[in-house]
Amino acid sequence: MAQQASFDITSTVDLQEVDNAVNQASKELAQRYDFKGSKSSIEFKKAEAAIDILADDKFRMDAVWEILQTRLIRRGVPAKNAKLGEVEPAGGGLVRARVSLQQGIPTDTAKAIVKFLKDAKLKKVQASIQADQVRVTSPSKDDLQAAMGMLREQDFGIELQFGNYRG
Repeated sequence: MAQQASFDITSTVDLQEVDNAVNQASKELAQRYDFKGSKSSIEFKKAEAAIDILADDKFRMDAVWEILQTRLIRRGVPAKNAKLGEVEPAGGGLVRARVSLQQGIPTDTAKAIVKFLKDAKLKKVQASIQADQVRVTSPSKDDLQAAMGMLREQDFGIELQFGNYRG
């Protein structure tokens, strides 16, 4: 029997890099002229894998989100995995929003990945959902490489990472 080659598809965020990006963004907020006297702040909640943003108004909220996104991208954190929630009023005329960080592949996205691979009709390539990741197996390493290439071209709404390659 031929040896099965496989790889795992995951989608994770390095929380230490997120913490570093939040610290850099907070420093930039403190130094920027257009935020002098502003009550805008960014707080990282590691246990919840979320970032809370507090700003004076919707315009400043957009500016803080832009600063945070820039810092996240510079630190190598996938921007697709950071989703800005609803902007809601907070006390004292402030507004707040929560940025949720996607850890793992959601079930509906995992099902879409498996369906995409089945529809691609690659010979003997099989995908299975395992908790918050997808394992792709095939006897042919070339077919696995083709599957990776096709998945990289697709947009599933999250950053896909390929690892644990076994041949």
